Amino acid sequence: MSTANFSNPVVRWIDHRLPIFSFLHHEAHEYPTPKNLSYWWNFGSLAGIMLVIMVVTGITLVMHYTPHVDYAFASVERIMRDVNSGWLIRYIHMNGASFFFIAVYIHIFRGLYYGSYKAPRELLWMLGVVILLLMMATAFMGYVLPWGQMSFWGATVITNLFSAIPLVGDHIVTWLWGGFSVDNPTLNRFFALHYLLPFVIFAVVVLHIVALHRFGSNNPLGIDVKGPQDTIPFHPYYTIKDLFGLAVFLIPFCAFVFFAPNFLGHPDNYIPANPLVTPAHIVPEWYFLPFYAILRAIPDKLMGVLAMFGAIAVLFILPWLDRSPVRSGKFRPVFKIFFWLLFVDCVALTWLGGKPAEGWYVTASRIATAYYFFYFLIALPLLSIFETPKPLPKSISESVLGGSGGPAAAPAAAKEKA
Repeated sequence: MSTANFSNPVVRWIDHRLPIFSFLHHEAHEYPTPKNLSYWWNFGSLAGIMLVIMVVTGITLVMHYTPHVDYAFASVERIMRDVNSGWLIRYIHMNGASFFFIAVYIHIFRGLYYGSYKAPRELLWMLGVVILLLMMATAFMGYVLPWGQMSFWGATVITNLFSAIPLVGDHIVTWLWGGFSVDNPTLNRFFALHYLLPFVIFAVVVLHIVALHRFGSNNPLGIDVKGPQDTIPFHPYYTIKDLFGLAVFLIPFCAFVFFAPNFLGHPDNYIPANPLVTPAHIVPEWYFLPFYAILRAIPDKLMGVLAMFGAIAVLFILPWLDRSPVRSGKFRPVFKIFFWLLFVDCVALTWLGGKPAEGWYVTASRIATAYYFFYFLIALPLLSIFETPKPLPKSISESVLGGSGGPAAAPAAAKEKA
């Protein structure tokens, strides 16, 4: 890596001894990026920004939160009512979790459609799935901390799932609880892990970015960069594009924070936790609902738990399930149909996860669960063999410039018309 020449003498002095500025200049400023990235590529950086917002607001909230079953609910109320701007910080944190998942889920679906999991980016994809798992664990533990009714009973239901594991299940549940029921030791453990895991996520995100820069970003065409003519520097082109995307993303985020801060929450969580009163309908946060629907779709407890975790585990092996040589869904007409059915299927699972586990809701959940696994385990391997994709463009530049070979083609075409 070449050393950049900085005009500031202090920066130059530091960089000569610790080339951190040269590293950032090379990896963020001059980093060659495919010139055809669409706005769907903004959601990776948006997810990173939401992670920073969550950590900053979380650290602020921790300064006023009391991790004890007798005081947790009251300490949250104190943050809302007595701490300067405490209501704002908490609402940013609450709704930030939802918007963090929105950014990540869009990021994942973009990767699924454009084949970002295929060689040589398998490890990049797998690190992304690890980030998703860590996010889910962090969000679940954070949901327990306010110690409202849904916090307590959500913790009870989800931790009890581990009791389905043969032989050691009950021991695992007792270890998670720190006793024989969800109580103060449970709250303390979840608080400690909720504080720790975001920094683990940061570490995995760094690895994710390192893996990304090893082979560069995928692009809407799903073809490799052929040379400098196919790329542009990340700055200023994509920094400006990311800033514009951030401004647009913050509009609905701020709308929720200021005008509908509790829309994505559950009213029962504004009731202090009571082990003697079970809510009529226990549901997790919306971003867990697809997996919750899969869990409830299967009558057997162990098989339901395996299916729920399998819904995420299948993402780890996705690069080896889809063996098509074509990455992008733009050139795979049959794949495109199955993909959009998967999208509708996941939306349906989200809706069904919030409904009671009775009647036709259960039947619909089973159909949706069956299609989810059918897509990954059967449809993708078969499409890899039988689908005939459309022809690919020779290069990114050919596609961007209209396939005429280069910038000189435009004046030539104009002259021919004249």
